[in-house]
Amino acid sequence: MRILLLGGTSFVGRTIADEALRSGADVSLFNRGRTNPGLFPAATRLTGDRDTGDYSALRQGSWDAVVDCSGFRPRQVTGAMDALGDSVGRYLFVSSHAVYERAGLAPGSDESTPRRAPLRDAEQLTEETYGRLKVACEDEVVGRYGERATIVRPGKVAGPHDENRGLTYWARRAARGGRIALPGRPEQPVQLVDSRDLARFVLRLLRDDRPGAFHAVGPAEPVTLGGVIATCAEVAGTEVEVVPVPPETAPPPFFPLVRAEPLWPGQQRDASRARAAGLPATALAVTAADVLAWDRDRGAPPLGHGFTPEDEARILADHAKDHR
Repeated sequence: MRILLLGGTSFVGRTIADEALRSGADVSLFNRGRTNPGLFPAATRLTGDRDTGDYSALRQGSWDAVVDCSGFRPRQVTGAMDALGDSVGRYLFVSSHAVYERAGLAPGSDESTPRRAPLRDAEQLTEETYGRLKVACEDEVVGRYGERATIVRPGKVAGPHDENRGLTYWARRAARGGRIALPGRPEQPVQLVDSRDLARFVLRLLRDDRPGAFHAVGPAEPVTLGGVIATCAEVAGTEVEVVPVPPETAPPPFFPLVRAEPLWPGQQRDASRARAAGLPATALAVTAADVLAWDRDRGAPPLGHGFTPEDEARILADHAKDHR
């Protein structure tokens, strides 16, 4: 199978490229050539720039499928499609759960959940614009390719090479053991999909030539944030005590995996359609162990999110004083 990846060298795209090459696919990577340029010597390199609209490298060649994991704005998607024309069989767009409306959402929502109003002309990716831009991107792909379009909407993705630092923070923190400050509630639901499960699912959809939209969420069994932390401690061989602390102690702009209660239904989406189409389910303990090993191998650099050890110690001390 000839597969073109738009991106392919950072986290999700990197994992898809790795799985595709392992499966024996003929893989081409289209990107600027700046991120991890030494990766995947067996892949064909096509150089261009989605920000400037340089898609000239896509005008030569043909592929059975394209996986778009770097399209965030409608003009980036339309530019790629204009250059590709009919030289691809299926166009799979990696979207996001941010496309959905949040108001009135209930646990168990499926792919028919109302989406947000599309936005076509914003350049800045913010909490307000990101999901609406993704909606417009989805519309462009489906409008152009119809039954040859596939939309994958991942939830929170976790795995080695995760620079978004969600599970990485908790795996690293749990490995230190002791009292852990949580600026949230342990019973909060969490949905994490292993990046390798996402990659295998993408390839399965391509092999099956399957259209439609799919939730890519995991793990297979429901888990809470407290359960995630406990699993991280278990694989690290440590003892932990989760201490809920006031949400206002969390440093901006967000705290890894923590969500306000009105957003909890967004962590309880229905994955049955994706499971029926072949989405695998790696055990959370395996994902956590692999993330911890990867983080240690790279030297555990600063994450830039969550509490520093010093801040956490201070917050825990203040919490203890307030509860004497």
